[in-house]
Amino acid sequence: MNFAVGYKPILGNSNTMDNLEKQLICPICLEMFTKPVVILPCQHNLCRKCANDVFQASNPLWQSRGSTTGSSGGRFRCPSCRHEVILDRHGVYGLQRNLLVENIIDIYKQESSRPIHTKLEQQLMCEEHEEEKINIYCLTCETPTCSMCKVFGAHKDCEVAPLQNVYQRQKTELSDGIAMLVAGNDRIQAMISQLEGICKTIEDNGQRQKQHLSEKFDALYSVLEERKKELLLCITREQDEKLGHVRALSRQYGDYLEGASKLVETCIQSMEEQQMATFLQHAKELIKKMTDTAKSSNMERTEPGYENMDHFVINVEDVSDMLRTIDFQQGTTTHKHRQLIELFSYALYYN
Repeated sequence: MNFAVGYKPILGNSNTMDNLEKQLICPICLEMFTKPVVILPCQHNLCRKCANDVFQASNPLWQSRGSTTGSSGGRFRCPSCRHEVILDRHGVYGLQRNLLVENIIDIYKQESSRPIHTKLEQQLMCEEHEEEKINIYCLTCETPTCSMCKVFGAHKDCEVAPLQNVYQRQKTELSDGIAMLVAGNDRIQAMISQLEGICKTIEDNGQRQKQHLSEKFDALYSVLEERKKELLLCITREQDEKLGHVRALSRQYGDYLEGASKLVETCIQSMEEQQMATFLQHAKELIKKMTDTAKSSNMERTEPGYENMDHFVINVEDVSDMLRTIDFQQGTTTHKHRQLIELFSYALYYN
């Protein structure tokens, strides 16, 4: 379907009112603020309902306002700047109402003689029927078209629907998807923080086990020195392997987060498109990308206790010429090794 662009007549200078209206739009619902709350300390504003939807999606275990069992609050990440704040037990309802913005909205509504979202916008015209506006949507071909194309043109045998209905449905679907991705990104960010903590724990545990091993071998002097180096290498090898695996997972989550954030930005920019037909040309593809991205967020996680390194244990007793047989292996059955186990509790064994 080919479109031509026509222009509605200019009804006076409304640039000032348009610019003001843009400052009063919520970045989540893309509508004028309703009971706006201010996020401290970044000072960005959101509708209280939109902020509550994002907060509850990011904190699924948070109990709703009015619960008799109480709540410990939760984390809230501003969708505009990604700044994170900790909310108390009141959740979003504990944020300060922005009365100044509410007053400005009231004044704007009083001074404006047109509906809030009526804009002097370009009107897409049918290129085949130059006098016809693009006012319906072909469900069969999934493209905006005009009434003449339905009656006499290429879409006469297709199923159609009012452009406004399809526009509102897909815009709502895209808006819901944005909120879902924003909440998903918060969970991914939390997982990255957890993985970073696991890396630190692995490093600490590895260092602690090295220290314990060094103390034991230092007491055994030169007989144990050679074996100490070999066993330290075993700990370092497993530490590096675990660190490499966890860091690879962290990079994987980071790549996903970066891609999802860019997709959110693209979707938000698309939501700002006021032309219904232009919006619908890209909305379906964005919705599919958004759905596929959300499905791919279930990535691999480390098993519980993966960061533990305390299976490298050594217990030094009275040991003599058998010390050179010390290894991380277990399960030997010779009499000599049984004696060593009794004396040395078989040093440095895997649990």
